[in-house]
Amino acid sequence: MSFFKQWGQFMMAGARAHAKWELDVSRTITGDKKRLAILGLLIIPIIIGGVAFADPIVDNLPDVLGGKKAYSPAFYSLGIFLASILIGLGAGLITGCIGAGGGFIIAPALMSAGIKGILAVGTDLFHIFAKAIMGSVIHRKLGNVSVSLALIFLIGAIGGATTGGVINRTLYEINPVLSDAFITTIYVLMLGLLGAYALQDFLKARKSGDSGSAHGGGEGAELGNLPQKLQGMNIPPMVTFDQNLVPGGRRISAIFLVASGFLVGFAAAIMGVGGGFLTFPIFVYVLGVSSMTTVGTDIFQIVFTAGYAAVSQYAIYGFIFYTLAMGMLLGSLLGIQIGAMVTKVVPGITIRGFYAMAVLAGFVNRIFALPGKLGEMEMISISKGTAATLDSIGVWAFFVVIAMFGIWVIGTFVAHIKNLRGVEV
Repeated sequence: MSFFKQWGQFMMAGARAHAKWELDVSRTITGDKKRLAILGLLIIPIIIGGVAFADPIVDNLPDVLGGKKAYSPAFYSLGIFLASILIGLGAGLITGCIGAGGGFIIAPALMSAGIKGILAVGTDLFHIFAKAIMGSVIHRKLGNVSVSLALIFLIGAIGGATTGGVINRTLYEINPVLSDAFITTIYVLMLGLLGAYALQDFLKARKSGDSGSAHGGGEGAELGNLPQKLQGMNIPPMVTFDQNLVPGGRRISAIFLVASGFLVGFAAAIMGVGGGFLTFPIFVYVLGVSSMTTVGTDIFQIVFTAGYAAVSQYAIYGFIFYTLAMGMLLGSLLGIQIGAMVTKVVPGITIRGFYAMAVLAGFVNRIFALPGKLGEMEMISISKGTAATLDSIGVWAFFVVIAMFGIWVIGTFVAHIKNLRGVEV
């Protein structure tokens, strides 16, 4: 099995696990009147403030979202709030309909709309943290949480989140363009690999006539015997887990847990995706933790990792735009519900194709934005006109694909609303 296929399966498994968490959280929030009331109380002041103090909405989308050329969340207009709802809606539709993380498109979408990379990362993290707190399902999964695994994992996660946050802020202080270029490069690599694998998976499924569930099955379940090797290394201190599944439980060195936590925390702070998309495949396919224990422990760690990274690495330095975060939360809750219901009436193969298109659109968006940023830092020679043209192509390609997908999903939902009425997501 090639490295590309292994890495693709690894990331796809994580994207699907994170999407399942998003759907659980969404159902918990929308199915509870008290939680909906709290959400309403948080959003009402934003709407009132927008009506009372909103600046005129300009025609250019980057100016709408990134106006005043500042990273501070002090600037606000009703247009900002509405645009953030649309971004959250798009991400939610992808997550709910495809069953794989749509959160990957949030930071690229914000950056394309004129938001500085560090603010996009901080805001996305805070949005995930707010969603995790409001829709916490920890009490339902506590029986599946390995406290020893979680606590040792969080030691590494806090260290990784701190390191990632310091790197992002240091690069921003050196040069804001350097910060944007760094975050853009990370997304180019991640979206490029995931998009290529998703496209290959779609083409393979279409060729073989497999039109089954878009959510897939046990992607990545055959990644070798790495877990057995790691669990066989007796490097103290050792941590025991899965005692309820295996007589005497399984054991693994705390060193591997701390290292895994560091990687997840680092990715969360650098990319703003919460790190949840890495936890599931690392626990199951690298450390050899059972899926049952992994799900509960992942829910537990997302709250603390995303919360720590959002507050300690970004919020206290002014790198969170709360209006955007609340708008994305509102939009994603709606999008996830609609998307999940549409899967009941759409062939899985169609949805797989749309997912590949969406991820590759994010890849094109970021890779076309990179030359201009490298040119601003004088790392490559490129005219401003050429850089602007490439950036515009990337922005249009991205938003057209996401808009087409959104229109298709919502149109499908409306067309089948009679059939979907009363269907449990």
